[in-house]
Amino acid sequence: MAFVRNTQLNESSPVASADCHVVIAMAMHNGCGRLPQQLDSFRDQSHANWSLVASDDGSTDASKRLVAEFGAGLDRNPVVCLAGPCRGYAENFLSVLRRMPPGDCWLAFSDQDDVWTPDRLERGVQSLRDLPAGTPGLYCSRTMICDDELRPLRLSAPRPRAPGFRNALVQNIAAGNTILLNPAAAALVREAAAEAGRVIAHDWWVYQIVSGAGGTVVHDDEPTVQYRQHDGNQIGANDGARARLRRFRMILSGEYRRWNDVNVAALYGSAARLTPENRALLADFDRMRRAPLAARLRTMRRLGLYRQTRLSTMALWAAALLGRL
Repeated sequence: MAFVRNTQLNESSPVASADCHVVIAMAMHNGCGRLPQQLDSFRDQSHANWSLVASDDGSTDASKRLVAEFGAGLDRNPVVCLAGPCRGYAENFLSVLRRMPPGDCWLAFSDQDDVWTPDRLERGVQSLRDLPAGTPGLYCSRTMICDDELRPLRLSAPRPRAPGFRNALVQNIAAGNTILLNPAAAALVREAAAEAGRVIAHDWWVYQIVSGAGGTVVHDDEPTVQYRQHDGNQIGANDGARARLRRFRMILSGEYRRWNDVNVAALYGSAARLTPENRALLADFDRMRRAPLAARLRTMRRLGLYRQTRLSTMALWAAALLGRL
């Protein structure tokens, strides 16, 4: 497998955006019906310094052939197609991370059925390029939710509150199809992927790891992806009244608590990578989930955990009250 990497950067000098090489990691499974438009949107990026790694989870359609033909038609953008683990979309993305060699690449995640805006990579690189050397950076954005014919339906939910580990422990705001990681963050998640075991969602885990390690998270209010809403989505658009009702049912059924069990275990696997403050916060959160009611509510108040809206934060408190956190 050949990942393309930049030469080592001089940390004392500014880096031109065009010199930032982005590896696009795309999870793929029987996506040939919608894949061509996504591949075309890669080719049309204003940031032209990229390569593509597609991890195919056992497709039986023409997806692999389409990717090979796409790569053959490019002059400067290497394309590699890997065999995925066939254990779901989250494990497929983690498998790419676990096979990335050390280097100084930027890393973008992609689904197979969306369409990127032409400035998707450029906006992310510009947002993170001036971070201090060695500081992990994660860029993400809103999406334009579309129907299967890419007719716009609505913008994804805004994120009015600042990103951070206190938010990441209880909510994901980093849509995976919009994520871009700078080289420090890409190295961080590559190394942590070997420690994580199972995760619920690769993007939520990445948000937790980067914010927990003291990295910078930038959420862009401008959409950079046309997100198709269709019957074949692994996870649908997580907004609207129906989605809120589904999340409340998850709390009542205990599914949200089971998700947190998995997330906490994955974070403990990489606890040494968290800042001391966030490592203590993780331990307090874990103990609080098993504490008696009065202690649980006191600790909830002290920890300052939050979601992005007042209503969803109220649902978080309801989960704590019911012992479903």
